Amino acid sequence: MTIDYAHAREAMVEQQVRPWDVLDLRVLEVLGAVPRERFVPAPYQAVAYADLEIPLAHGERMLKPVVAGRALQGLLAAPQESVLEIGTGSGYLSACLSRLARDVVTIERHADLADAARATLHGVSMINVDVIHADAFAWTPDRQFDAICVNAAVDGVPSRFVEWLRPGGRMFVVRGRAPAMEAILVHRGTGDVNATRIESLFETELGYLAGAAPAAAFQF
Repeated sequence: MTIDYAHAREAMVEQQVRPWDVLDLRVLEVLGAVPRERFVPAPYQAVAYADLEIPLAHGERMLKPVVAGRALQGLLAAPQESVLEIGTGSGYLSACLSRLARDVVTIERHADLADAARATLHGVSMINVDVIHADAFAWTPDRQFDAICVNAAVDGVPSRFVEWLRPGGRMFVVRGRAPAMEAILVHRGTGDVNATRIESLFETELGYLAGAAPAAAFQF
């Protein structure tokens, strides 16, 4: 059976993403243009546009389309901005961000996922994305970014991530503990750069970023 991916992409936008209050036209255009099926592992290509997390290697997962859409809308990268993505995964969100921003640096702790994402991004001509094989807790960038997108949950927002933001920058991240996780924007101050403001976006539930899960409770 041949799948009409263009039709599936349009249905994803109109039947899943838009009803979940993703209404920004730039974001909708990007989601309607980036070929998600190219970033999905072969066994799951038939459900590339379904409302579900798609498994990747090492227990990682692609975000649901609705969560990806809300993340893109919350961050709303501008054409002149630089974005850091933490957790490349398949590279799908990297591709979406690259169409909104000037450039994207994305880090992935698993070398095979980083290599696959780099190849896929090159294959769809996303030339303003730099894929780096690195662990977010063992890597330090040589510059700051206007926006940061964290593609996994954290128990508490790591201060090192906030320091990577330019003054006035913002970070999308999901924090908390299941089932009460919350997607937020962390806004870094301009006058007092150590000051942050938290903007609540929506409730969701994601797996934890490696190194950012809650400490195991001691059991008697």
